[in-house]
Amino acid sequence: MPVITNIEDLRILAQKRVPRMFYDYADSGSWTESTYRANETDFERILLRQRVAVNMENRTTRTKMIGQDVAMPVAIAPTGLTGMQHADGEILAARAAKKFGIPFTLSTMSICSIEDVAAGTDNHPFWFQLYVMRDRDFIERLIDRAKAANCSALVLTLDLQIIGQRHKDLRNGLSAPPKLTIPNILNMMTKPRWGLGMLATPRRQFGNIVGHVKGVENMGSLSEWTAKQFDPALSWNDVEWIKKRWGGKLILKGIQDAEDAQIAVDSGADAIIVSNHGGRQLDGAPSSISALPGIVEAVGRKIELHMDGGIRSGQHVLKAVALGAKGTYIGRAFLYGLGAMGEAGVTKALEIIHKELDLTMAFCGRTDINTVDRGILLPGSY
Repeated sequence: MPVITNIEDLRILAQKRVPRMFYDYADSGSWTESTYRANETDFERILLRQRVAVNMENRTTRTKMIGQDVAMPVAIAPTGLTGMQHADGEILAARAAKKFGIPFTLSTMSICSIEDVAAGTDNHPFWFQLYVMRDRDFIERLIDRAKAANCSALVLTLDLQIIGQRHKDLRNGLSAPPKLTIPNILNMMTKPRWGLGMLATPRRQFGNIVGHVKGVENMGSLSEWTAKQFDPALSWNDVEWIKKRWGGKLILKGIQDAEDAQIAVDSGADAIIVSNHGGRQLDGAPSSISALPGIVEAVGRKIELHMDGGIRSGQHVLKAVALGAKGTYIGRAFLYGLGAMGEAGVTKALEIIHKELDLTMAFCGRTDINTVDRGILLPGSY
């Protein structure tokens, strides 16, 4: 077993262990992938101020996200097909998050259902991410299922009314479960750990949808249904309807523009996530970390701001917090851990990020994450 020291080590191991179509699904963006790459590389231009002879004892990364105590300002982002990176992936990641003390967010397009994750975590509260479909009756029932599962926040994604063109998914013929073509079979034969795990679980389809929508009972009918269901007519009026139906904490995901951020504030949301969907929608959009300061300036005093996109280290978390984010989300970083080592890999990813965050904060002369601000950054680098 190789020594794992950073998220990149987990990525390399996941690439060896996860079938190509599912690894590529996680580790890719749309079109030229320029925004996908910028999400990560734009963190590197932001420089840290090292301070010395500062008492570094009694450090804490504990804080709050939407009023919830968290071990560090990090949540696990909603990611589709998580249960195809590793058998029962959503349940395993939710368990790791629970033990570590951070929020887990379940995607509408998960393999394990809301009920699966609730049962697998002893009904520990988790967050649920909602895509708005044309079938509003299904959406109402989905919200009610999230309530029944004791979900403590609803994350409404606003930037997937239509799907960006993701070339790797098209080339790989992405599907869940994978189609048994000769290239897919040959590739899966080289991933025995993955295959044995999948044979041992019944969860291989979109658990929140199959069996919960009239006429959707198998993969063929599901594909036809989803192709028609993402709603390009989604508007801010729908946000008001969903907020009323949900009645609890509401987080809006996918904000990249200060004008949209102000509308989000007016909608009554509890927090917004500055996000470009991991570079998977509009290629050529700015990175999330470069969009964050302008949105902080516009609405940072009016609403809690979170940030998603490109975070591969605790230093990235610290830089986002310094620029005004009250919380951050990791998607690919935890997926690499999951694909590499299952639940233990997700825990390892969280441990890596926490240690990097803690040590870097200390080197910058701070001992409490709640005191971190732009003073830890080198002026002119952000």
